[in-house]
Amino acid sequence: MSTVIDLARPGLTIDASSCKESSMNDTAALVRPLASPRKRDAEATRAAILEAAKAQFARLGYDCAVLRDIAREAGVDVALVKRYFGGKEALFLEALRTSFGHGGVWDLDRATFARDAATILAGSPHVAQARTQGFQFLLRAATSPTTAPLLNLMVRDHFLAPIRGWLGGADADARARVLAASYIGFLVERLIRGEALQGRERDIFIERVTVIFAGLVTDLSAPS
Repeated sequence: MSTVIDLARPGLTIDASSCKESSMNDTAALVRPLASPRKRDAEATRAAILEAAKAQFARLGYDCAVLRDIAREAGVDVALVKRYFGGKEALFLEALRTSFGHGGVWDLDRATFARDAATILAGSPHVAQARTQGFQFLLRAATSPTTAPLLNLMVRDHFLAPIRGWLGGADADARARVLAASYIGFLVERLIRGEALQGRERDIFIERVTVIFAGLVTDLSAPS
């Protein structure tokens, strides 16, 4: 069954009633089992709060997410969330920063990157559920007027910069932006599709996407 992306439209103010409705719908369909109360382990507790925050921000967006619910999902008291992160904005920023982790597609071999990435994108978004949730979180952030400027800074420093270094060569800035935009577009398509492609459609998809990525990775100014 296909996955439906319910994202807040950019430029709109989200009122309390829409947050309430969204929270009710998302809780019924998507909320994970609540964590048991945690023993005092600072590192594990902090990590649990961050994971719960990412899940809440992915489901509801920044404006509708509530610290009390994040704390409940993490199995801690809300006062502990404030002690570790100070408030919702600081928690969001840290969750956003850690969503741009190292590894992933940019660790693929340059020689086989285009086909490897195309093959990944032809698959199901549910294979790496944590990564998919992180991407949904970033999409939510991109569509909120409150958080889009923060995301722009994070993308520039923690997403585009590593891609520029990975690509190298002439015009790496522009090539990195086009490659990132293309890859994100395919990620959205995979998320909407909600399942792996099959048969001839999969073969054609991989073939065409491989050509696209190969062209974007290649430094045309380099000697043949």
